[in-house]
Amino acid sequence: MFRPLITIRRIPNINFMGLHKLGFALSLLLTVGSIVLFLVQGLNYGIDFSGGTRIDIKSLDGPADLGKLRSTLDGLGLGNMSLQGLDAADEVVMIRFPRQPGDDQAQQTAVTKVKQALGDHVEYRRTEVVGPTVGKELIRAGVMATVLALLAIAAYVWLRFEWQFGIGAMLSTVHDTVTTVGLFALLQIEFNLTTLAAILTVAGYSINDTVVIYDRVRETMRKHRSMDFNLLINKSLNETLSRTILTVSTVALAVLSLLIFGGEVLRGFSIAMLWGIVVGTYSSLFIAAPLLYYIRPRGGGGAQARDKEADAVPAEAERVS
Repeated sequence: MFRPLITIRRIPNINFMGLHKLGFALSLLLTVGSIVLFLVQGLNYGIDFSGGTRIDIKSLDGPADLGKLRSTLDGLGLGNMSLQGLDAADEVVMIRFPRQPGDDQAQQTAVTKVKQALGDHVEYRRTEVVGPTVGKELIRAGVMATVLALLAIAAYVWLRFEWQFGIGAMLSTVHDTVTTVGLFALLQIEFNLTTLAAILTVAGYSINDTVVIYDRVRETMRKHRSMDFNLLINKSLNETLSRTILTVSTVALAVLSLLIFGGEVLRGFSIAMLWGIVVGTYSSLFIAAPLLYYIRPRGGGGAQARDKEADAVPAEAERVS
């Protein structure tokens, strides 16, 4: 007979609702801070969104001399050159420069100039040219995809449960999305299509955890109709906590593996996912569930309302008899 490697046998008794106001304040601070960072500092858009040219090279003579490379490329007159080492030894270097005036032929001419200046001592790993029109269209499509995903999530929860649950799920998922964007604005990590995919994945992960908690809340409401709603939410959160911990631990191990061994290409995706796991779990416990206390679904009236309903039933039966 197989036994699980990790078991949490005892259901904890943590007073989540006693901390929910502190959670609301922290979430408000994170959300406002993320919006301010986005408006003031902005995102470090990758070639996908900003337009321009990116060339990844590998030095065949050991670690690349970034200073020498920069002085060589600055003399080409192609605009502001951005050089970044993509590994610890600086053997792989990312070169970025803005789009050149003219058509596609002008961009290819710029790429040729760079390759001629670098010579034969490098290996070309990646060459990518993106126009400004494509970049703007990708930004517009990315924002639209995120908004539609959030609306679809809210509609799904609304149909599966009640509209109160849909509001809670929507707000917690928006919180996770906004704070993830704020993290990228703070750290100035390159924001590209892979990062956008990570944000949508974070939204899906967050709502999965929220739905599990909401399902337990609804089940507890049916079993304990006279229980105070504050205690009911606490009971539901504590009963699902073991599942939450095990799921977070499993996903975090997988994402950490991507972050450590996935290389620079998956770095932004991994950081967004790792942050999303933490903030998504936090929002499910301290935003999505506590919000139900203020916008109570049917059946969540608490002990006092249920006691009145229970007293009314025998009185009505006595009058009928």
